Amino acid sequence: MPVTYDVDRDLSLIRTRCSGDVKLADVVAHFRELERDASLPECLDVLLDLTEVGTNPGSDQLRSAAREVEILSRKIEWGACAIVADRDILFGIARMFHAFAADQFTQANVFREREEAERWLASLRSPDGA
Repeated sequence: MPVTYDVDRDLSLIRTRCSGDVKLADVVAHFRELERDASLPECLDVLLDLTEVGTNPGSDQLRSAAREVEILSRKIEWGACAIVADRDILFGIARMFHAFAADQFTQANVFREREEAERWLASLRSPDGA
């Protein structure tokens, strides 16, 4: 499957991984699955891992994906979003998605390494923010 996810309910964190040939229909199907998932926490931080993506979506597709995030905000209160993109082209694409969807998240950032993204999300959950 091009888009998979797992939820850490203790951290209120969804880790979403996109891999291979990801099409907009795969992304939309992922959001429909989240809509149907009654076990999701009401508030979620997001770790979006794009390091295994083999396709480069265009700006229209990114806008559509951002609209899906907005639609799902009726069910889920989005917290912070950390996007991992290790290749230059994907890093730029992730920054564009960040720009389109930033209003849906309390904070958002793009990272080159998953560990860095995980640390950033953890720092936002710590009482002193460090």
